[in-house]
Amino acid sequence: MAFDPLQTAGLVLGFFGMVGTLATALLPQWRVSAFVGSNIIVFERVWEGLWMNCIRQVKVRLQCKFYNSLLALPPDLEAARALMCVAVALCLIALLIGLCGMRKIQCTSANERVKAYLLGTSGVLFILTGIFVLIPVSWTANTIIRDFYNPAIHIGQKRELGAALFLGWASTAVLFIGGGLLCGFCCCNRKKQKHRYPAAGRPAPHTDKGQQNRTVLSKTSTSYV
Repeated sequence: MAFDPLQTAGLVLGFFGMVGTLATALLPQWRVSAFVGSNIIVFERVWEGLWMNCIRQVKVRLQCKFYNSLLALPPDLEAARALMCVAVALCLIALLIGLCGMRKIQCTSANERVKAYLLGTSGVLFILTGIFVLIPVSWTANTIIRDFYNPAIHIGQKRELGAALFLGWASTAVLFIGGGLLCGFCCCNRKKQKHRYPAAGRPAPHTDKGQQNRTVLSKTSTSYV
């Protein structure tokens, strides 16, 4: 394959995207306490994630607590959990399919076209994973910004964008780029195969030169007679 650096770069970016997706799902810094207005007390900082809440106080180590009940969670938090779990699973499947499509991996057929299709499938799954990550991250950010500028919400209950959201956006960009590279590799390989093996059209009529010569000789002999 002439595009080995392309598939390698795509899989490496896909791997980093998978790590970023997993970290985004596990980190508790989705919502962090905001210090605005008269709320200048910084002795306590609150982090809210998908799976736990954490409180960090001065001279006290970080204390985290998992949510007690799954059914008592808000609907948007439950949806974000489900989407992030699906994203992690899809990213892992995409990475395994991409590894099977590598040139030096012999777990599948040695046909270049099959391996190119595997890499293209991996690229599509990486892009789909980026969409699954982008939806809950952007939805949560929109909710935080809307509540931050809502005067009806108390200052102590306002939250700011956490580091996990920025990590989620970065992971989405990496997944999109990696998936695009793999899809581009698949398209380039298909064009290469088409140029190498052109499509079979209507075969040209085959003429036997020997038969033509015999026909000419027979016509010549009859003309002399």
